[in-house]
Amino acid sequence: MRIAVVSETSARDKNPHIMAALEGRGHEVINAGMREDAVIPELTYLHTGFLAALLLNSKRVDLVVGGCGTGQGFLNSCMQYPNVFCGLILEPCDAWLFRQINGGNCIALALNKGYGWAGDVNLTFIFDHFFSVESGVGYPAHRKEAQRRSLTLLAALSLTTHVPFHEIVRRIDAEVLKPVLDFPDVLDLVDIATIENRPLRDALQARMDEGR
Repeated sequence: MRIAVVSETSARDKNPHIMAALEGRGHEVINAGMREDAVIPELTYLHTGFLAALLLNSKRVDLVVGGCGTGQGFLNSCMQYPNVFCGLILEPCDAWLFRQINGGNCIALALNKGYGWAGDVNLTFIFDHFFSVESGVGYPAHRKEAQRRSLTLLAALSLTTHVPFHEIVRRIDAEVLKPVLDFPDVLDLVDIATIENRPLRDALQARMDEGR
């Protein structure tokens, strides 16, 4: 699995904790947001929500791990976009249930509120439980088939209720788009020229040509 960590400015100091909690699990982890060596431009939860959607819709990653002070801002930001299915994960049981019931591709963490002694340990336990079960299998056993059908319907609903992502890229305010595309290493990660989704590739290139 390819995982992107998209820390935002208010919880940048927790970025090393997230990276450490994901280390050694056999996944490729990309530190794509705020970190010690990348502080300008500053990314708020509005920017990291869009970044999460960009990386998922361009199929550059399979899972995004983000959050903010409470996790709520990032959750609401990234759920404005199609093909993003995010859960607010506060404790290991949340992770265990979200993974197998909802099969989501995005995690929102609370990284300031309630983040006290052993907060980094809680992150490790969260990912222990998240990766301990199969995505989207359903829980409990007698609800598995119904929940699988719900996942399929939810994916279709996301496409029905959202503007296509390439249209969002064409219309989105430069105050959101420009800091994301100007952030260190983001353009290398997205690699616009090789995106298979041609409308998305063309929309991003058009915004680049316009100066974002």
